Amino acid sequence: MGDVVLGGVSAVECAWEGIGFAHEAGIPVPAGVLFGFVVGAALTLRRRWPIAVVLVGIAVSPAAIGFLLGVVGLYTLATSEVPRRITAVLTSMSLAATFVVMYMRTRGDAEAGSTLVVLLSVFVAVALTVPPVLFGLYIGARRRLMESLQERADSLERELSLLADRAEERAEWARTEERTRIAREMHDVVAHRVSLMVVHAAALQAIALKDPGKAVKNAALVGDMGRQALTELREMLGVLRAEAPKPKPASVPVAPALGLAGSLEDGPTLGELEALVGQSRAAGMAVELDVRGAGDSYAAEVEQTAYRVVQEALTNCHKHAPGARVVVRLAHRDGEVAMQVENGPCDGKAAEPGLPSGGNGLVGMRERVLGLGGVFVSGPTDEGGFKVSAVLPGGRG
Repeated sequence: MGDVVLGGVSAVECAWEGIGFAHEAGIPVPAGVLFGFVVGAALTLRRRWPIAVVLVGIAVSPAAIGFLLGVVGLYTLATSEVPRRITAVLTSMSLAATFVVMYMRTRGDAEAGSTLVVLLSVFVAVALTVPPVLFGLYIGARRRLMESLQERADSLERELSLLADRAEERAEWARTEERTRIAREMHDVVAHRVSLMVVHAAALQAIALKDPGKAVKNAALVGDMGRQALTELREMLGVLRAEAPKPKPASVPVAPALGLAGSLEDGPTLGELEALVGQSRAAGMAVELDVRGAGDSYAAEVEQTAYRVVQEALTNCHKHAPGARVVVRLAHRDGEVAMQVENGPCDGKAAEPGLPSGGNGLVGMRERVLGLGGVFVSGPTDEGGFKVSAVLPGGRG
């Protein structure tokens, strides 16, 4: 809208100046007015074709029309994205044209000397050309700077939004990972102890009247199992209830969010496997422990993961393979530790313990092993049994 108004003012100005041009050129006044109107109206195209507008202004400068057209055209040219080399050429042409026209129109004045005419022509040419160009260059540079700053601000806002989204995703991942870790620890702590308690309770029920002495022994074992399970649960709940250290303001929450990993130092180790196997033997399972290689000092999470894998595998044997012979193999290799729990076919005469299975045991073992960069394999054997194998990178403790 502003360009239309500006073009209308320029058209009126040029039409008025066209009257004088018509008298000087000896053409009909209406023709001069129409010519001036068309020339002035070209200013409406200044944003689309700034070079053309400036060339029109230069072309009509001998007719002494288009003052507003020339000034605004040069300003628009300077603010546009036209290469500076073209802007300099057109500015020089406009400056030269204005100087020549002014000199030709004032040199016939007898009262003015030639030097004064030249100085006056230079002054008018510079006054009509240089200020609009300099002002246009300033406005163009300022506009480009503002656009650049706005673009950088938008880019920064997008980056901050992306970082916030990523931080939220990492926080959600940390919470999910921590919930999975807690569920896995709770399953490992409760499932094995309670499974053994159920097995002992079933045996206790079967021999209570026939062998009171053995019944008393089984009852004591059930009590020990229950106390151990309660102790481990209290330790875990104590870790969960402990106030976690507050993170730094600029930090992003990462797992473990609840500090559960802090309890790894106090968790079970490979040195307790003998006691773990002994508990299963006490429950009536035929278990053989085969340890090969010299035991190294491993990282706490490696030892706890190896212990939990064997523990859960033995629990599955109690659940799904009652009466089967079980072999637990542990091998200390160069830079890694391998474990395998294999049970033979189930003894058809053994009573089914009736233990519930949630299907999370193998999943939890796999998650633990893969989380440390190890290898986990499980599946049935050719003899009709089941085998669980895992290899963990050592990691010095």
